[in-house]
Amino acid sequence: MMVGIYCRGNCRRAGGIVTYKGGLCESCGELLEYACRKIDACGMGERKKSCRKCPVHCYRPEMREKIRAVMRYAGPRMMFYHPVAAIRHLIDEL
Repeated sequence: MMVGIYCRGNCRRAGGIVTYKGGLCESCGELLEYACRKIDACGMGERKKSCRKCPVHCYRPEMREKIRAVMRYAGPRMMFYHPVAAIRHLIDEL
């Protein structure tokens, strides 16, 4: 959800071409696929709360920065686009 919000607000406005399923540009589509692969392969399993609090960082440094940019942009906008998911995330963070 957050990558979609970020892509709509940044990439498409800058003239990015939608090439991935879900209406994402190529860069955001690749970032989403990378993030999903890393989450699926996470050794913490069900015990994991959020990547920010994790003692093991599995993302490459450049991908961590991209994900941080997505979260900085999309996080505050989540209440407008997906309020239930935003509230669940806030509860999980506690």
